Amino acid sequence: MTRQGRGHRNAGRAARPERAHDPGAALLWGAHSVEAALTNPRRKCRRLFATEAGFARVAAAASQNGVRVERVGDDELTRRLTKDAVHQGLLLEAEALPRAGLDEVVLDAPAGQRLVVILDQVTDPHNLGAILRSSAGFGALAVVVQERHSPPLGGTVAKTASGALDRVPVVEVVNIARTLEELKEAGFQTLGFDSEAAYEIGQCDLTGDVALVMGAEGDGLRRLVRENCDRLVRLPTAPRLPSLNVSNAAAVALYEATRQRRAKP
Repeated sequence: MTRQGRGHRNAGRAARPERAHDPGAALLWGAHSVEAALTNPRRKCRRLFATEAGFARVAAAASQNGVRVERVGDDELTRRLTKDAVHQGLLLEAEALPRAGLDEVVLDAPAGQRLVVILDQVTDPHNLGAILRSSAGFGALAVVVQERHSPPLGGTVAKTASGALDRVPVVEVVNIARTLEELKEAGFQTLGFDSEAAYEIGQCDLTGDVALVMGAEGDGLRRLVRENCDRLVRLPTAPRLPSLNVSNAAAVALYEATRQRRAKP
């Protein structure tokens, strides 16, 4: 939470997927995440392992991509993944996405209504995936993370993001505080979230270029990050539960930004 958000013997059996030993490879599973990867021109896909039912869902995308397909049984996929992984008959071996740069994705975008989410050492892959999904739904340009304190952009993030990992760029930066300075120089208003802030988010104008800054689960924003925000804001939560999970907080903040933008004449 943030402080505001705190061989042979197998002959005749279906081919068994091999583990991806290459650190530059990613294993993605689930219909939405696999289909999004197959249709993303920036994503290089290697092999698709699919059951009959699973393949039917992504056949067109796999054909257009020219990806190699291997038919397997459902049990084969289940054994390849953790027990809680809902693969929906699909497992894709792909290359990691090319690194996205702050300049190309955010700073060089047309000014006026740029919206980004910045995560200060959010390390839970489920939270990152959920934030990516909300960012896609509410039109954020990118999600910015610190490269050494964020989860790997693999299967768990992709599945939770329900395809958004291949639709919303994740920009990895070395220093969040310095990135906030760059954004402010480019005309962004930077808003940090804290449950004890004096201002509610609805009191801020979110119709221009805005960066929503969310802190790590449990610890919230670090001091230098807080100091580089133009303003600290909070969500209008009840006193008995002043903070939300970071992914929920991000969804509420993104909704408010979208609401204001649509309401603006």
